[in-house]
Amino acid sequence: MNDVLAATRRWDRTLARTPFYYGWIVLGVAALAMVATLPGRTQGLGLITESLLKDLKLDRVTYAQMNLWATMIGSLFCLGIGRLVDQLGSRVVLALVSLCLSGVVLAMSWTGAVSVMFCWLILSRGLGQSALSVVSLTMVGQWFARRLNMAMAAYSLLLSIGFMMAFPIVGSAVVSFGWRNAWSGIGWYLVLPLVPIALLLVRRAPEGGGVEMQRTTSEDAEAGPDFTWLEALWTPAFWIFAIASSLYNLIASGIGLFNESILVERGFDAGMYHRSLVVTALTSLAGNFLGGWLSLKWNVNRLMTLAMALLAGALIGLPSLKTSGQVYIFAVAMGIAGGFVIVIFFSFWAKIFGRAHLGRIQGTAQMMTVLASAIGPLLLAKCYAWTGSYAAVFYLLAAVVVATGLAAWLVKLPGTQDE
Repeated sequence: MNDVLAATRRWDRTLARTPFYYGWIVLGVAALAMVATLPGRTQGLGLITESLLKDLKLDRVTYAQMNLWATMIGSLFCLGIGRLVDQLGSRVVLALVSLCLSGVVLAMSWTGAVSVMFCWLILSRGLGQSALSVVSLTMVGQWFARRLNMAMAAYSLLLSIGFMMAFPIVGSAVVSFGWRNAWSGIGWYLVLPLVPIALLLVRRAPEGGGVEMQRTTSEDAEAGPDFTWLEALWTPAFWIFAIASSLYNLIASGIGLFNESILVERGFDAGMYHRSLVVTALTSLAGNFLGGWLSLKWNVNRLMTLAMALLAGALIGLPSLKTSGQVYIFAVAMGIAGGFVIVIFFSFWAKIFGRAHLGRIQGTAQMMTVLASAIGPLLLAKCYAWTGSYAAVFYLLAAVVVATGLAAWLVKLPGTQDE
């Protein structure tokens, strides 16, 4: 054991000798890790939903209920994983979570029983949407302080490119080779390679000598006070921004899981569903850039309010879509709103509450977004079962989004840092 620890320290010292700040390497691995959460995310599962329902002979409400409980149980992984990252560091936790998630994804692709699939669904949500997301976000937050906005802009850019590539590739594979082969490919070629990447490229923490240590120490000195987990939870700002982010996840997950069905209701085919995903990913990228630029000129309250306004407008227009152009406009609005929310969510917790307890603080916020993503599909499925349409729930959610946007505008931020 001592030999392993000594070898690890020697490798860390080797990595520390890069001619640039090593946090940028960690950021790239973190972005890849977030893309690898695809099989545990609603949008990823949405790519195989229709095929899976036919294969397992499930109705939408039953599947939505399975998804709800799987996501709620899986959300518990957020709290535990945040503490593990704070204590053990990113390298070990990222490698272990990636290894476990790849095994779960492969097992899902081989399973035919509904009860067994439910178990794998729980683990895919817990390890992917919850645990791996927390590890990815915390890695960036731990390495960057005053450069956090710049780092998160780059992180968001890499994420958008990654998901923009993944959605059409996986969607095409599902159509061409079936959902099981496509899912197996995700396990082998996207998630499992993270294990050696984590062990070889990720350092435990931003510690080292020379210029790098001076940069880190300087940034820490300027980063402002560190809130404890309970202190952060006592602030209204934590809850308003966590709720706003969760609300976007609720809506995006519900639409993402049943997007094909929603567009079929409006008279469109599956091809339009796949094309709209690409448009959303592209405009989310634009939203990342625009949101990062606006965050330098506006306070985060105004930016979140604008995101909620765009989201409310998209929801109001969704039940009335009649042409391909209107679908693309809806996808643009969702993408830009999502880009804004991503920029805010990725940078808000470390910037406002500090880095000392970032794993637990960000893990709690992530747990809320995961729970919301569980509720979204069930809300849509229930609405469709009761009314034969999704329209009513979209109008109701639009009203809630408007109220949340107003709250985000008015809430006071503790310990605001100027970039």
